[in-house]
Amino acid sequence: MDSYRSFASFYDELMEDARYSDRCEHFLELLKRHCHECGRTLDLACGTGSFTLELRRRGVDVFGVDGSVEMLSEAMQKCLAEGEHVLFVNQQMQELELAAPVDTCVCTLDSLNHITDVEELRRTFEGVARYLNSGGLFVFDVNTVYKHRQVLGNNAFVLENEHVFCAWQNTLAEDDVVEIDLDFFEEQEDGAYARYSESFAERAYSDAQLRELLESAGFTVEAVYGDLSFDAPKPDEQRVIYVARKEEING
Repeated sequence: MDSYRSFASFYDELMEDARYSDRCEHFLELLKRHCHECGRTLDLACGTGSFTLELRRRGVDVFGVDGSVEMLSEAMQKCLAEGEHVLFVNQQMQELELAAPVDTCVCTLDSLNHITDVEELRRTFEGVARYLNSGGLFVFDVNTVYKHRQVLGNNAFVLENEHVFCAWQNTLAEDDVVEIDLDFFEEQEDGAYARYSESFAERAYSDAQLRELLESAGFTVEAVYGDLSFDAPKPDEQRVIYVARKEEING
């Protein structure tokens, strides 16, 4: 997760269809349906802080953690521009260390897919569980195996706006890992283009794998939904949302 050095400055412009406001409203409604108050909330792998800021606008006591200094710089500037003072911490998901426990942890837009090693994902879940209060909720979404095999696969995509052009090339590898190569072309004042490149990988995990990892970390899976839905995932669902509760500790 040391990538995104160049991507950080382009990320928000190229992610205009992420629907952060809708995702925030869906998340808050989801918590209501699961009879859970936000309380102190961790936005894990918060990126440029767009989701964090949506939560803060709605009065949630939230802070963000991300492994990219460049992404966090964008997040801090974004929040300060609105007069919101939000804590952002530079940490890898797998090495989570918090000063105090939280009541809720949310991780959005497939961030966990960036962890391509099963044991590192297990360590991430264990870290979240370590800092969640008893009965706390861990809500996250992931790209599905279907999406990696049928949509991303060995395909190429183009993202562009008036400022930047992005060529996106995927290679499907073993264990439903997609290796991703991004080339950005940013127009300069003289009409020339500056080129920046990023390479990273994402892995899709099966429902059985995720449930085993969550349960071994001390979570109970309360529900799995289709993206921005309260219905069960369809066979061709590209993103699914997990709601996992840290097991209550009696006494």
